[in-house]
Amino acid sequence: MVLSWQIVRFQLKETFAIAYGNYNHREALIITLEKNGFKGYGECTSIDYYHISLSDFEQILTKIKTKIESKKILHPADFYGFLLELDLPSFLRSALDCAYWDLFGKLERKSFLELNNINYKSLPDSSITISVDTVQNQIRKINQSKWSKFKVKCNHFDKNDISTLLELDKNLALDSNGSFTKENCLWLQENELVSKFAYLEQPMKPGVDNYEILNSDQSANWMADEDCQDVSVLKDLNQHYRSVNIKLVKCGGLTPAIEMIVVAKELGYKIMIGCMTESTIGISAGAVLAPFCNFADLDGANLIANDIAKGSEIVNGKIHLSQNHGLGIKIN
Repeated sequence: MVLSWQIVRFQLKETFAIAYGNYNHREALIITLEKNGFKGYGECTSIDYYHISLSDFEQILTKIKTKIESKKILHPADFYGFLLELDLPSFLRSALDCAYWDLFGKLERKSFLELNNINYKSLPDSSITISVDTVQNQIRKINQSKWSKFKVKCNHFDKNDISTLLELDKNLALDSNGSFTKENCLWLQENELVSKFAYLEQPMKPGVDNYEILNSDQSANWMADEDCQDVSVLKDLNQHYRSVNIKLVKCGGLTPAIEMIVVAKELGYKIMIGCMTESTIGISAGAVLAPFCNFADLDGANLIANDIAKGSEIVNGKIHLSQNHGLGIKIN
């Protein structure tokens, strides 16, 4: 098995504005694992508010390259155990795990769906992100869109804006990226009209000191994002969050995401498969878990102007899963 990688700069179609800042491009590390002429691909994005440094990842890959290339082709679960022994950051572990699943499926001539006996006939629609802006501009974008579900970003709490959004006859979710206060959240969860939002994602900065005031049994469908990094926190969050956003790079890849989904379902959570601003490489990996989920937020590749891959597609919110081997990823 041969390991290689490259850093790609993705230009965004328009400014991506969220509570953490405004972004016009993203840089991503693209992992390639090759064996017998087949190539598997994985991706992780540089995210400043997660303190992700792709140059640090390159240094790590240089150190572990020989160890990875010397591994025999085993089941991805066994390969993931090997990745855990390397003590890698979750973003990098995810890119390697996804690349291996893609390669393994191509070598076995089976799709990820076939390898895991996944029934993919019923899929949620994906939301499209509406960046931070005036509520009037956000509503204009929503009304002009062909998508049916929308995740509206905000960077502060405004009762009037929230009331205006709730008047729309649209499927909306609210994502404040941790910009709300405890007082804001108490008002929201005590307001019955707020139940019209499909979910309210990561309302406050992560940490038990904040989320302990959230109540999963009240009006707001609170969804954990930064508060939900891996399977270990699910029990602790259960009284406070009704839903969880599972992102491959947060938990470490497809292999741990499957475990998270099983445990989350046992605990009664609603589940969303989410993404960063990723190319079709990252989106194709996340999309294969959509059949297990209540919500999907897989619009990352739709926000990029210079995508480099083909695979599963999200068309106006409809998830079109690739039927090709592995994760179905091809580099253009």
